[in-house]
Amino acid sequence: MKQFIETTVEKVLAGHQLGEEDALRLSGCEGNDRFRLFVEAARIRDHFVGSSVFLCSIINAKSGRCAENCAFCAQSAHHDTGVPVYSLVDEDEMVRCAALAEQNGAGCYGIVTSGTSIKSAEELERVCRTVTRIKNETGISPSCSLGIMDEVTALRLKNAGMETYHHNLETARSFFPQICTTHSYEDDVATIRAAKSVGLRVCCGGIFGLGESFAQRIEMALTLRELDVDSIPLNFLNPVPGTRLEHADFLTPLECLTIIAVYRFLLPGKRLSVCGGREKNLRELQSWMFLAGANGTMTGNYLTTPGRPPELDQQLLKDLQIPVEGCCGADT
Repeated sequence: MKQFIETTVEKVLAGHQLGEEDALRLSGCEGNDRFRLFVEAARIRDHFVGSSVFLCSIINAKSGRCAENCAFCAQSAHHDTGVPVYSLVDEDEMVRCAALAEQNGAGCYGIVTSGTSIKSAEELERVCRTVTRIKNETGISPSCSLGIMDEVTALRLKNAGMETYHHNLETARSFFPQICTTHSYEDDVATIRAAKSVGLRVCCGGIFGLGESFAQRIEMALTLRELDVDSIPLNFLNPVPGTRLEHADFLTPLECLTIIAVYRFLLPGKRLSVCGGREKNLRELQSWMFLAGANGTMTGNYLTTPGRPPELDQQLLKDLQIPVEGCCGADT
């Protein structure tokens, strides 16, 4: 396996795109070979995107009552989770949180709303006004995650100052029907294409630990490569009581790190950000996410679950002597 890893690394560094078969073989690394995989993934990262890390932050700007039936989601109206339910927060609060995120070192700030899409003209207008204010009043990069979107809406948000649109595929096309049946996988793909068509950066990834196979994790990575998304949030399931996946098992830290490393082999030049669920799944090995090839993380709270205090993430990066850069997105 050592020879295979070394040969595969050289191919990736030379510009060769890794295929499904080789990626699946890498995912089976065990023992010392697994640690070698992590080291080589970091080497690929340094070669293509450098060693600095970017931080992002989000606000749950509209919570609960989502009509979608995603099996993992605390905000789905199909689940009884006790999640807070509220309509779109006001501009001042969203701008205030953007300024706080910037103070905490984040380079990208995402306005996230529950629901299939933004259907209210008033809500869309409020988001656009907020994006413009964030652009004018702070130095942070504004991002939105408003669900399924068409080109007209994408262009309107871009003209308001939005730089990145975040919309996750969540899992592989072949596994998606096990997770959600209220919209199609193609709806999500179309949203990504709409955002790219108007010149927006796209942040798109998924959640691991839903019951998918490693082959399906690779399948999603290859779809993301085909769509040429700009940054990829890697989320790990933190099971929420009341959802269909409330009894799912946590991934082990080494499983999570292997996913990160294989994604770096498959997507060498992309921003890979470890986001939701890292605290519960990586546990004491959180710092290893950067040693396994990641170059970003979400700091602060997630949508319905608390994250780590930003000062702890800043200390972690300081201890690792990793410089901070900026920008991206997430789940949970």
